[in-house]
Amino acid sequence: MSAVNDTKFSSAVFLLTGIPGQEDVYFWISIPFFLMYAISVVGNSVILFIIKTDPSLHEPMYIFLSMLAVTDLGLSIATMPTTLGIFLFNAREISLDACFAQLFFIHSLSYIESSVLLLMAFDRFVAISNPLRYASILTLPRIAKMVFVFVLRGVAVVFPLPFLLKRFQYCQANVISRSYCLHTEVMKMACSDIRVNSIYGLFVTVFTVVLDSLLIFLSYVMILKTVLSIASYAECVRALSTCVSHLCAVLLFYTPGIGLSIVQRFGNSSSPLLQILMGYVYLLVPPMMNPIVYSLKSKHLRVRIIRAFKK
Repeated sequence: MSAVNDTKFSSAVFLLTGIPGQEDVYFWISIPFFLMYAISVVGNSVILFIIKTDPSLHEPMYIFLSMLAVTDLGLSIATMPTTLGIFLFNAREISLDACFAQLFFIHSLSYIESSVLLLMAFDRFVAISNPLRYASILTLPRIAKMVFVFVLRGVAVVFPLPFLLKRFQYCQANVISRSYCLHTEVMKMACSDIRVNSIYGLFVTVFTVVLDSLLIFLSYVMILKTVLSIASYAECVRALSTCVSHLCAVLLFYTPGIGLSIVQRFGNSSSPLLQILMGYVYLLVPPMMNPIVYSLKSKHLRVRIIRAFKK
């Protein structure tokens, strides 16, 4: 197959890569990947079903949790076909249009998930610092408006990326070093000036993930300040315990995400295998672990899941 060089976008393709050097054991590698995807899809679908069918869970905390489950489900579905296609069928080719569509969904859903985690931090802050006004502050119309604004932000900032990429001619090697498309790697294969894409990509990251993480940190500083003012040690522990599952979700999402972004932009000397593994951790682990963490830490949700399976 020839490299993508001065080729029309309708016929040009990229070649995706699984884990270099492990082609002989791709079938065995596909088993844990399939299990991770299955756990993600089933786990998040169960969370959505339980919250939808149980009126007692129609509260702000669980509404935000259902939004988190939707974004995790979307991320799993966006990356599953190409990843399993490589490991099971060695289907490495992806057209430019399909690649641009995939990176649009991956990036927009990632930014939306970052926003949902911020909303969940705000929910915990209101619940702990102003419990008597919790229901009056987080009303359903207000929640709907906040969710709409953040979803619109996630889609709007990523919407220009496919069009910015499509204007390029690609004369570099057409091999993508992972099993899915991301903006940072695709733009580096262009033989044109990519400064606009690079600056805009950095702006989007700062405007979404970095800003959200700073606001979440600020929320927990204020939560901690409120909790430390509580006289009773038992009430203090009880208040902090309601934040454990959210803190786990935040760490699962931001730690590999920020690490991957730093390595991609500034870690040219780092091991390619490290970047590939960090990419898989970033996209596979949070969607798989979030429903497990929330099912274990939320007693109300756990009881209803057990009850549903017993029926």
